[in-house]
Amino acid sequence: MATIEKRVGSDGKPSYRVKIRVKGYPPESATFDRLTDAREWATRTESDMRAGRFFGSARLHTFNALADEYERAAHDLKSFPDRRRHLMHWRAEFGAALLNEITPQRIALARDRLLAGSTRYKSRATGDPTKDAARVMGTRSGPTVNRYLATLSACLSFAVKTLGWLERNPCERTAKNRENPGRVRFLTESEIPRLLDACRPSPDLYLAVVLSLTTGARQAEIMGLRWPQLDLSRRLITLRQGATKNGDARALPISGEAGELLRERAKVRSLHDDRVFPPVTLKGQSRSLREGWRRALLAAGIEDFRWHDLRHTAASYLAMSGRSQVEIAKVLGHRTLAMVARYSHLDPSHVVAMGDTLAEKLSLAGRKPAA
Repeated sequence: MATIEKRVGSDGKPSYRVKIRVKGYPPESATFDRLTDAREWATRTESDMRAGRFFGSARLHTFNALADEYERAAHDLKSFPDRRRHLMHWRAEFGAALLNEITPQRIALARDRLLAGSTRYKSRATGDPTKDAARVMGTRSGPTVNRYLATLSACLSFAVKTLGWLERNPCERTAKNRENPGRVRFLTESEIPRLLDACRPSPDLYLAVVLSLTTGARQAEIMGLRWPQLDLSRRLITLRQGATKNGDARALPISGEAGELLRERAKVRSLHDDRVFPPVTLKGQSRSLREGWRRALLAAGIEDFRWHDLRHTAASYLAMSGRSQVEIAKVLGHRTLAMVARYSHLDPSHVVAMGDTLAEKLSLAGRKPAA
């Protein structure tokens, strides 16, 4: 039996979604701009099903039609801007192809072309025409290509699980590129006071760094904090659902000096802006913490260090203090322990200390070396 559902898009134009259910066949659906086309397809398809002449939606729908349906369903996702950009590439690759023509082999060839293709320049423009003409284009990394494949897989999975247009996702049989092992960089015990001293002249920067180190929160989570999220009496920060990278709500601690700084800031906070870090304007121009952060790293003599490495530092020191991976995952907001393992690296001195403890437990400590 066929049903037709009328929809009105954001542009005010109507479309007609046909759904057909016939015993012995999986549900079929298609979308048309005109009601007459929808009725004709419904009549013809239902007739072919009952006569045994129907060969499935994969031979009726193009990738472009699937991408249209997927974008309408996924537009609320936090990652949608990136997914739309990826889909633009896959539309150029498979757009007019019928779904049954998108095979694992064809996806693998497209993957290899994407990996070998040129992308942005490796260096920034200098303004010198001669030097800029000699700049070299870079290629996409394996992990970047994996993000493109993930979007394609999500789109094809939508065709399988939601629309019933495919029996199986061909991306499942396509090999992915090797992922990077992850950055191993955190502040040493001697670097922490140097960085904090260099940040101290800027109250905003100092507070943001202290919060990042004591909570393990991401930069966007810290800089987006609003006063209603803070409960200074209970010493808790609440990150609501949708405000985090994975969309999960979680609580952060307000500990030590961070609490003192926040209480002082609360006394002089703006009555017209509830952001903890409202944008600073100087001579009519907005000023971020980026330049202050760069100068602080130079002043502290700290190299190869990014803001996100403050999160690595928090995770590493939690691990070195004996906290379990489950506890660390709770604070950082990770859904898997594998992600915690990437962030929780032990300082070499702690590795030696653990070895000494193990040797003592096994009665293999031996004699201590002479001073």
